[in-house]
Amino acid sequence: MQKRNAEIVDIPSRHGSDMARSRRIARSIRRTVRGDPEPTPARWRALGQALMHGDPLMDDVVAWLFEDTTPSARREKRALLETAIARGMDTVPGAPPALQALCDHLRERPAWVDDDLLEHGARVCHRTGQPGLHVLRDVALMLGYQAAGINQTLIATGSLERGVQRRLAETTAWWIDCTSAGGMARSGAGFKNTLQVRLIHALIRRNVQNKPDWRTDIWGIPVNQADMLATQLGFSVIFLLGTRVLGVPVSKADGQAVMHLWRYIGWLMGVAECWLPQDEQDGRRLLYHVLLSQAPPDASSAQLGKALMNEPLDRPYPDFAWLRGQYIRARHVSITRLFVGRQGMRNLGLPDWVLPWYPAIRAPATLAYHAGARFLPGGRKRAERAGRQAQIAQLQALFGDRVPAIHRPALG
Repeated sequence: MQKRNAEIVDIPSRHGSDMARSRRIARSIRRTVRGDPEPTPARWRALGQALMHGDPLMDDVVAWLFEDTTPSARREKRALLETAIARGMDTVPGAPPALQALCDHLRERPAWVDDDLLEHGARVCHRTGQPGLHVLRDVALMLGYQAAGINQTLIATGSLERGVQRRLAETTAWWIDCTSAGGMARSGAGFKNTLQVRLIHALIRRNVQNKPDWRTDIWGIPVNQADMLATQLGFSVIFLLGTRVLGVPVSKADGQAVMHLWRYIGWLMGVAECWLPQDEQDGRRLLYHVLLSQAPPDASSAQLGKALMNEPLDRPYPDFAWLRGQYIRARHVSITRLFVGRQGMRNLGLPDWVLPWYPAIRAPATLAYHAGARFLPGGRKRAERAGRQAQIAQLQALFGDRVPAIHRPALG
């Protein structure tokens, strides 16, 4: 009989299901880890069990949302939740226990959070400019698509290929909010939208896990702790490694600030504190462990890879649309080729004959630009402003003036 109940499955079968292929994919990350990178037996088992753990605080809030069967009652509760997210618990008198518990947790943020480091990390993200967004899109996202287990949630929600441009624009807009000056303050757009993302994850977890064809014994629960951690490491560890390769100098102090920023964002997203890396080396080691755990590429990897490769062809260019679409697609594919290698390109359904021509051309120029900015008076500030302007321009290129808000699933 098929197992679907999370309580009777210890570790899903996807965990470490093809270690030989996973080690090949994780090989480049392994080289960046000092000392013995292999997980201890206890860490390996805990990572497998993390595939069965969600976000209890937000999951309880979603359960409360669905306690009443009428759509109008659910909408009233949703409005109450939106008010709590936007304005804080003080504006929601007599809140139900589930919502009160979540807001109490958020109010008592961890003692390790340093506001100065959060702002420092945001400025570093600004300075990475367009190369930073290239890494998030062409490296972190494409590398994630090779993990077939994570892709299963997209399959279950019918989003395997549909809406790739919208998902990319929403994620980019959220990243820009999170890395804005003051974005992670309680009133900041990054803070509020991270809670919206956390809510969306809980809604997806509830909806997908209840589908009759969802295999908990194979995949674990949807949007689980291990998969959320993989996403957080993409925005932090892979981001730092990739931007350096593309020519943006990032010092140890800068890297620590970015790791601190995303450690806090991960905590707000509902990742258990025990999984959040304290520094870049800790993050690299943890990323290596996560890559070993993930299920290897399958047909969904190629479907998603091709869809993302072709996304530039559908952007709203003001002129020369065909030519610009072809060039930008080629540029993105060349960046992916540098980081995933020939076999990775095959896994993603991308042409493996492509050479990494764009990084070879642009990285030296980017390095020279940042080296000059470092020694000129006010150069670093100018690089931060120019980098953020380039990132906002990239977001507008995806959707023009119609940048979408984070999509919130209907409650019925």
